[in-house]
Amino acid sequence: MSINSKATASTEPLAPVLFIPHGGGPLPLLGDPGHRQLTAFLKNLPLQLGNPSAIVLISAHWETAQATVTANAHPDLIYDYYGFPEESYALTYPAAGAPALAATVCELLDAAGIPAAIDSNRGFDHGMFVPLSLIYPKADIPCIQLSLINSLDPAVHTALGRALNALRQQNVLVIGSGLSFHNLRAFAHPDAAVRAVEFDDWLLETCTDASLSASQREQRLINWASAPQARFSHPREEHLLPLSLYTFNI
Repeated sequence: MSINSKATASTEPLAPVLFIPHGGGPLPLLGDPGHRQLTAFLKNLPLQLGNPSAIVLISAHWETAQATVTANAHPDLIYDYYGFPEESYALTYPAAGAPALAATVCELLDAAGIPAAIDSNRGFDHGMFVPLSLIYPKADIPCIQLSLINSLDPAVHTALGRALNALRQQNVLVIGSGLSFHNLRAFAHPDAAVRAVEFDDWLLETCTDASLSASQREQRLINWASAPQARFSHPREEHLLPLSLYTFNI
C-alpha cells in the first residue's frame, strides 16, 4: 500500500480518527457489569465509521525505543493481563495483518523525521484485540499495531499523529486505544470520582471547545500534566498518549 502525499485534494471523505477506551483487561468481553456502557459504546461505533479498508491502532500497552509497527501477516494474540478467568486466555481475534500498510506507515514516519521499525513477529495486545472484538467482531478488516515511543514525550506523539494523517485519504481508520483515567490505586481513594471529573472536564473542553484553535488544542495536550488533577488521573501517561493521534485531527 502506498500513499500519495500530494493527493491532499479529494472528493472522498477522510477516514475518521478515534481515541477509544479499552477497559480493564478482558473484562469488556466477559460481560462485566461495570463495563456495560463502554461495551455498548464500542459496539455502536460502526454505525458512525463506515467500512475502513484497514486499521492502524496505537495501544497504551506497547512501548518501544522507537516507533515500531507490526508486520505479521497472521498475528497471534498477546494475553497481557493476569488473574482473569480461564476463558480470558482462549479469546480469539483472527484479523489479518497488513505488511504493506506497515511499510507505508514506516515511510510516513521516516519522512516526518521519526525513526521507525518493523516487527514481523509481534501479535496484538489486549489494548487492540479487546476493543476491536466489540467494534468489528467479524475480524475481517486487516489491522496493524503501532507502538508508543518509550520517552512518553507528548510532543513527539503529536508529531507521530500528524505524520499518519495521510493514511486517512486511503480509507485507513486510525485508532488510539487508551483511557481518559488510569490510576488503579485511586479506586479506593475517598474523593477519586470528584478528582477524576476535574481532569475529565478539562480533557473534554480541550477536545471539543470550538473556540480553541488547532495550535491551542495541541499545546494544551502537550502540556497536559499542568491540567487539574492530571497526575492523579494519570500517574504515568501511557494511557493518555494514544489521544495524540486523535488530537491533531479534531
